[in-house]
Amino acid sequence: MSLPSFLGRRAVHSIFVLWGLSVVIFVISRIMPGDPARMAVGARAPQWVVDDLREQMHLDEPLITQYYYWLRDALQGDFGISLVTRRPVADDVKEFFPATLELALFAGLIMGAGGILLGTFSARHKDQWADNVVRVISYLGVVTPAFVFAILFLLLFGMTLEWMPTMGRLSPTISRPPTVTGFMTIDTLLAGDVNAFFDSLWHLILPALALAMGGLAQEARITRSTMSDNLSKDYIASGRSLGIPENVMMSSFLRKPSLIPTISILGLDFAATMGNAFLVEMIFIWPGLSRYGINAMLRKDLNAIAAVILVLGIVFIVVNIIVDIVVARLDPRIRLAPGRGE
Repeated sequence: MSLPSFLGRRAVHSIFVLWGLSVVIFVISRIMPGDPARMAVGARAPQWVVDDLREQMHLDEPLITQYYYWLRDALQGDFGISLVTRRPVADDVKEFFPATLELALFAGLIMGAGGILLGTFSARHKDQWADNVVRVISYLGVVTPAFVFAILFLLLFGMTLEWMPTMGRLSPTISRPPTVTGFMTIDTLLAGDVNAFFDSLWHLILPALALAMGGLAQEARITRSTMSDNLSKDYIASGRSLGIPENVMMSSFLRKPSLIPTISILGLDFAATMGNAFLVEMIFIWPGLSRYGINAMLRKDLNAIAAVILVLGIVFIVVNIIVDIVVARLDPRIRLAPGRGE
């Protein structure tokens, strides 16, 4: 199947996935305990104010009617007004999503590069002391939650050694550049402010590293496992018998097929960091979408909850499509879809 046909089919499937996700999230958010109108106006507000807000939000109508109004507005990019920020939810998403995406991209870079390097190093020294050290570190990384790493990094590098900044995306003494992309590192470069660029990069290191530790360990374990299995394959033995140097065998013949499972898991881990980053964002006072989404859930901000989860669903879909394309390019034997007769 050609790439355009594959993308077209995945786009059609994605529409149904997002529609199903919207139904599930809408129903769950409506049946959660608590009155969102009362929570929005406060406990001391008169009942007529609550009733008026309920009418504006269509909460006094049947559930299917509420969904119809919500879906009609959502398809036009209108997710309603946030009961917490008192702003359009679409504006909130535009403001907070780039911060979380930037953090997740840096975490994904650390996960991918660090995991592949550690896994390759471990497989090359299989059953030696270096392999055992990497395996122990990987196990610790997998079982330790990201917020534990965030607290440790904050206490050690931020407060004890005072090497790294501990909150926000920029230091208070540096002026914020004009918002173009929402990525602080890119916007500072576009503004020509090199000092602000390095400062924003410096602020990214600790939260991105804390967020990446679990995925890094997972990618290292998978890379080591697949490389160790492929080392016993016949084509590796044939290459060694022909006198091909070990470095060439590792880089040219072994690494590429061994990366397919790693890339697949890396894509899922990256997408998961978008939704799992809320504790790290709270610890480092990072103004991201995950933190915004958790605050919306705690205050039963229905419009914000639905919008955040839909955005995260779109991220998962896009990442899965990209992973399928990358894996197909890594191994020509893997096709984007089964052909005739398969």
